[in-house]
Amino acid sequence: MNTRFASTALVLEGGGMRGVFTSGVLDWMIDHDITFPYLVGVSAGSSNALSFASHQRGRGKYIFADLQVERHYLGMRNLLRHRSIMDMDLLYHELPETIWPYDYEAYKANPMRVESVATDCLTGGAVYLEEKEDAERIIDIVRASSSLPFACPIAHVDGHPMLDGGIADSIPLQRAIDQGYEHAVVVLTRQRGYRKEEKPSHIPSFVYRRYPQLREALRTRGARYNAQVAMVEQLEQEGRIIVIRPDHPVEVARIETDMDKMNALYRHGFEMAEKMLSR
Repeated sequence: MNTRFASTALVLEGGGMRGVFTSGVLDWMIDHDITFPYLVGVSAGSSNALSFASHQRGRGKYIFADLQVERHYLGMRNLLRHRSIMDMDLLYHELPETIWPYDYEAYKANPMRVESVATDCLTGGAVYLEEKEDAERIIDIVRASSSLPFACPIAHVDGHPMLDGGIADSIPLQRAIDQGYEHAVVVLTRQRGYRKEEKPSHIPSFVYRRYPQLREALRTRGARYNAQVAMVEQLEQEGRIIVIRPDHPVEVARIETDMDKMNALYRHGFEMAEKMLSR
């Protein structure tokens, strides 16, 4: 293990197609044999975490850029065919089984703890899930962490209803601290100073009627996210964490098929990792 990061956590934000920035960061780390004892990822960050933990360089970039351009797995047309904005069968069956098989043995052999954040539909709170032995449960966890509210069906892990982890905990830095890590490398997919609108969102009464706590978490998501960004900036200023983020507003949309934009954002992630970690 790179001794510089032997007692440091790796925290990965989500962000849909902006996750290709994180793919670039992680591929730079793989190239330089940088590892961590603990990783916690959210949504797209959870997906990227799998390929990083199995040392499958380029797999994250392929998923967020090449596969999306080739198969359009994320898009409105999927709502009619799959009742989800994402082609879940492609992402969580075809991809890990046949398109780019996931190396479960390498993942299992990696001593790094890997947690994915999902949102508990019953409580509206974050749950932190990890698995190294059961391949089916590994995929279930990543699927739950990445199931976008309103646009994807509710996922289940161990029979429990869950949705995207970004609803409850978009930047799980506090989780890493609670696990005993005073230092962290945090990968964000928005530029410095970005904030969400804090006005509580209006949720139609018929949406998630069975899950009032989830509805409340969705309403207050913006304020919670901004508080987490403020915490990141404070700890960064104190020198306790290293933050790798885009140095300009990201032009890649949440549903993106422009390969030039995706490749440019991937390269930018690679460059920002070089800038922040090679010193």
